[in-house]
Amino acid sequence: MKITSADEQLLTVLREDARASTAEIARRLKVSRTTVQSRIERLERSGVIAGYTVRLHEAAERSHIRAHILITVLPKQSAAVADALRRMPEVRTLHSVSGPFDLVALGVTPSVAQMDELTDRIGAIEGVERTMSSIILSAKFER
Repeated sequence: MKITSADEQLLTVLREDARASTAEIARRLKVSRTTVQSRIERLERSGVIAGYTVRLHEAAERSHIRAHILITVLPKQSAAVADALRRMPEVRTLHSVSGPFDLVALGVTPSVAQMDELTDRIGAIEGVERTMSSIILSAKFER
C-alpha cells in the first residue's frame, strides 16, 4: 500500500498519542473526523497499522536499568538467537543492524545485578558469539 503524506501526518499524531480522539486528531490535521476515521480504518485493514501498544513514561520505570545490548551472532544462528531473546521478558525490542554487531536488544531490569544476569544469559545463548552493553542514562525523546 502506498502511504501518502496525509497518512504520514496521521501516523505521526498516532505515534505521539494513539489514544487521541478522532475529533482531536481531526482538529490537529485540519480535516474532518470522518476523514480521520476512514484513513485509520484503511491503514489498519491494509496492515500499515499492525496494532497499538503502551509506551511508559520514563518516570514509571525510573529506578529500572535500561541498556542497549549489542550482540554478535554466529553465521546462520540469527533466527534461533532471536527466538531465544523473544522468550526473555526483559528484552523489550530487538533490531537487526549493520556493522560489527548483528543485533541490538533493549534490556530493562530493576537493578544493575539483574542487568548483569540478563547479559550473561544472552551471552550463554547458543549462537551468540559476544555481547557489549551500554546503559541508557536518559531518553531525550521517543516517538
